[in-house]
Amino acid sequence: MPPRKIIIDTDPGQDDAVAILLALASPAEIEVLGLTAVAGNVPLELTARNARMVCELAGRPDLAVHAGCDRPLLQPLRTAEHVHGRTGLDGPDLPDPTMPLAAPHAVDFIVETLRSHPPGSVTLCPLGPLTNIATAFRRAPDIVARVAGIVMMGGAYFEVGNVTPAAEFNIHVDPHAAAIVFGAGVPLTVMPLDVTHKALVTRPRNDAFRALGTPVGSAVARMTDFFERFDKEKYGSPGAPLHDPCVIAYLLRPELFSGRHVNVAVETASPLTLGMTVADWWGVTDRAPNALFMGDLDADGVFALLTERLARL
Repeated sequence: MPPRKIIIDTDPGQDDAVAILLALASPAEIEVLGLTAVAGNVPLELTARNARMVCELAGRPDLAVHAGCDRPLLQPLRTAEHVHGRTGLDGPDLPDPTMPLAAPHAVDFIVETLRSHPPGSVTLCPLGPLTNIATAFRRAPDIVARVAGIVMMGGAYFEVGNVTPAAEFNIHVDPHAAAIVFGAGVPLTVMPLDVTHKALVTRPRNDAFRALGTPVGSAVARMTDFFERFDKEKYGSPGAPLHDPCVIAYLLRPELFSGRHVNVAVETASPLTLGMTVADWWGVTDRAPNALFMGDLDADGVFALLTERLARL
């Protein structure tokens, strides 16, 4: 079977970086057509820089990185330096990238790529706010039917919110974009906090990254060392959740995850619950299912996969 063609839409972020590395370490299963950067964890200038740094860390300076939207559709940008540090990739000491940003704009790259590939052959993998994806769908409605599917990190239901009492960060940053994407009719697979909070980087798992003895292993260990300080204090957990790599792990080993095909609606009006992903987990409405909403994972299996693949870089 040929590798699955994907576009990674991202706002690196340490966990975004690990997800990108996992994808680039798996060329037999995944062909990354390009990276599209969006403002999220840090402003766009830094997310576009960080994406290129990660490509170079992986030995892939040939991979195109396209800068995209620098703000949400309708509201001011909210960032997360308190979690990811001033640069978004605090922790490892990575050199500034030498590879240039690619033309065109990320939204145009998404549109052109979907139009130039056969329908149903390209999967979109958003790891941050959905601004680029929603803008592409609004600008070029014809591409919606060409998308094979979207596998994304965002939202929460039973785990409620991590940036407000009701909302997860990626969705809350641009809820109006999320509402467009969730309502587009594209097959959606969602990795919410309900599942990513079970993918904890415990000390033994982080030691396994460091023990690889490679620049990639060392960088990943330092990334997770850095951002775990916030989550461990916040949640009282034995490690920090590694959110975004769940997207790529699902593409590689879907049997490690379980969830339900349910309706998910995004709140865009209420100041109290703005950005909440309302998942009809128990089927109590007549709204048609629109997303495979994950609820559990085999954490040992995910980290074994991650360690084995990172060792290839």
